[in-house]
Amino acid sequence: MGRRALRKIPPNLDYSRYFLTVDELPDPWDPAALFGRSAPLEVEVGSGKGLYLTEAAAAHPEVNHLGIEIAEKYARYTASRLARRQLENARALHADAQQVFVERVPDASLAAVHVYFPDPWWKARHRRRRIMNEVMLPRIEQTLVSGGRLHFWTDVEEYFQTTLELIAEVTSLEGPHRVPERSPLHDLDYLTHFERRKRQSGEQIHRAEFIRRGE
Repeated sequence: MGRRALRKIPPNLDYSRYFLTVDELPDPWDPAALFGRSAPLEVEVGSGKGLYLTEAAAAHPEVNHLGIEIAEKYARYTASRLARRQLENARALHADAQQVFVERVPDASLAAVHVYFPDPWWKARHRRRRIMNEVMLPRIEQTLVSGGRLHFWTDVEEYFQTTLELIAEVTSLEGPHRVPERSPLHDLDYLTHFERRKRQSGEQIHRAEFIRRGE
């Protein structure tokens, strides 16, 4: 099932402070320069339309939130959502998440990494493009602080199982810890738009959480 068309961004909405490109990232890495303060930083890989990012930023103002999205139009749409709600503790980054993790994010700098419903790349010859791979997973582990968490959800059981096996093979993350499903309180009380669509059609969601323990 493809993504639905995005609503148009109001032409008079200035979302520039919420939208970033790789060239605009501080070098060396300095989240305080992006957010104007020092705070725990959580990163969402593949922020899509930005439902999780905006709701997490609103619910946890004490945390800085960075969403990385490879599709520019979705990154811009997410930035516009942040601007409309004036969420100063969140930013949308248009970039390749693996490149950012490998080249820019320092070790032991993230409180959490969130990966929700990544592209499963169904065809066998394309599966090397999956973001949960043998390069990305060790980097996620290295960028987490002690006690930092990796959250991974997908509706594709094969992707879920192979990723759990790969995490056990290439990292020392503790888990998987089960994440129970909760009933939504209203029609939009879901983690992402994708979760809403899948659950309303009765499809199963696979959820797991991993923790980086200290040496």
